[in-house]
Amino acid sequence: MFRNILAATLLALIALKTARGAGVPAESVVYYTQRSEAISRLEENPRVTRQMVDELIMAVTGQKSVAAGWRSLVTPKDRIGIKVSAAGGRYFSTHLGVVEAIVAGLEQAGVPAAQIIVWDRDAERLKEARFINRRGGYTVRSIPTSESYDRATELVAPVLGKLIWGDLLFQEKQRKASLFRASEAEMLSSTSHLATVLSREVTKVINVPVLADESACGVAGALYNMTIPNIDNWRRFLQSDISGADSIPALYDDEHIGAKVVLHILDGLVAQYAGGPSGNPNYAFAHGTLYASKDPVAIDTVAVRQLEAWRHEARLPPIGARAEWLHTASELGLGNAEHIDLKKITTEP
Repeated sequence: MFRNILAATLLALIALKTARGAGVPAESVVYYTQRSEAISRLEENPRVTRQMVDELIMAVTGQKSVAAGWRSLVTPKDRIGIKVSAAGGRYFSTHLGVVEAIVAGLEQAGVPAAQIIVWDRDAERLKEARFINRRGGYTVRSIPTSESYDRATELVAPVLGKLIWGDLLFQEKQRKASLFRASEAEMLSSTSHLATVLSREVTKVINVPVLADESACGVAGALYNMTIPNIDNWRRFLQSDISGADSIPALYDDEHIGAKVVLHILDGLVAQYAGGPSGNPNYAFAHGTLYASKDPVAIDTVAVRQLEAWRHEARLPPIGARAEWLHTASELGLGNAEHIDLKKITTEP
């Protein structure tokens, strides 16, 4: 029954997109740059990654300078969010040098550091990944409590999830359940709320996920990074017994999420093909690669293909079937899951 309701919901969204003239481009481009010296013993070389980020921004935008490239995506009046993935801790998260290269480029484009927020869900994980507030620099923000979510941005999907402490509706449901302990049924909800930092505080977003798998939805890439870590009651979308991940494209399609993202930079300096997105050195290696695209579906599709190849070499079961929702994302007009041009823009020195 759940799958029938979800399928009907997605079909309605696809029909609405089609009626509005939305469609997938004939071909999407994913640029990548690879340098073996960018990462050594899991330690980033920020001088090299700064060059790599600069090369990518000029390639993606077709501009001849870093400043012009960023100015084609943002303005000095924008409040810029950089969404990182810090779930992997010290060595398996979005790399600090990559983010600081983005910040430097934005500053060249006239965006003051004071107007830039770097964020993810967990404060301790951000700290482990070396994202901390520094005087005169960008702001580092987590999503610590239910107060961090925006009641005005409800994301409803036909997937029930058990509310826990930290979800916006948790305490409210507890209070309404009278003096007795709330029953399990009373603590279920099909509603999520978006983090205020995304719904109200930033006007443009640079999305910087990591190249890692995710056991329930296949890939913890661009679409995952902009949805699951930014909402409460998120566990319902990653349940292994039902395909809650099928709702990820509809979540991303919300006006407060996908419409704000101007660029996706996939951090593949370290690649992890199992056990992600939390760090697991048994399934990770130095890959020394950064990818960039304006198309989240294309960049995630490239990531899945890479993950499948590495899992095959390691004799691990395939994971691609769990990322079939990428085709739904393509049908919704969010990007291209089929015709993708993967372009290398640098060679080894």
